[in-house]
Amino acid sequence: MEEKLRQHPSNCVKVVLFGPECTGKTTLSKQLAAYYNTQYISEYMREYLQKKWDTTKEVCTYEDMLHIAEGQMKLENEGAKKTSTLLFCDTNLLELKVYSEVYYDGAVPETLNKISLENVYDLYLLTYIDTPWIADDLRDKPHEREEMFLRFKECLDTHNLPYIVLKGNKISRFEKASTHINQLIEDKSEYNR
Repeated sequence: MEEKLRQHPSNCVKVVLFGPECTGKTTLSKQLAAYYNTQYISEYMREYLQKKWDTTKEVCTYEDMLHIAEGQMKLENEGAKKTSTLLFCDTNLLELKVYSEVYYDGAVPETLNKISLENVYDLYLLTYIDTPWIADDLRDKPHEREEMFLRFKECLDTHNLPYIVLKGNKISRFEKASTHINQLIEDKSEYNR
């Protein structure tokens, strides 16, 4: 199982959209991928859980965590093979770890806990909660948005991971993100010279 959760070797810059539900991660990751003409990795958890809800009306269980993690890494590794420049991930295993801690009283499958901290990303774009919350079949924490944001931020701070906080409208978020991404690209090309 561990191997299925590990990143495959890649030379691309990996950027993760990270944060609570309904904070614009999908919208921004698609915008950025289109702007940079590169790969966008969707959130496997949403697809998996929507399908589960549609067929059984059951919600996510602790047992689903490793299945979701495996599906997410499969998408990411496939996407990384298709680019040598940039990869935008709508989520990653670390986000799944945070959700597991929140929903299952601090419990995280051991393999997920370990590998989520070993996989490496160049930048996390932590999305703030100043976007409208929109209900759907899967979203369930409209009154805990600040608490959830702080959990995601604490995770990044605790593990000393590179991130910026994105607030404001779509334009200001995009501009701030692209400024930092351009710097990452420039730094990488300088390093490779």
